Amino acid sequence: MRLAQAATLATDIPRHRAQNLTQRGSIAPVDPDGQTCLLRITRAEKLILTK
Repeated sequence: MRLAQAATLATDIPRHRAQNLTQRGSIAPVDPDGQTCLLRITRAEKLILTK
């Protein structure tokens, strides 16, 4: 992938605060591309997206 394409993709990604998505909890259901997944925030504040 070319650098210009990567920069364009990076600007198209929606940016959210994970704590807002989880409503101050640690788990939130998300629906990327029609697939329901869970977004988890670890104690180390890392994000894990699972099916």
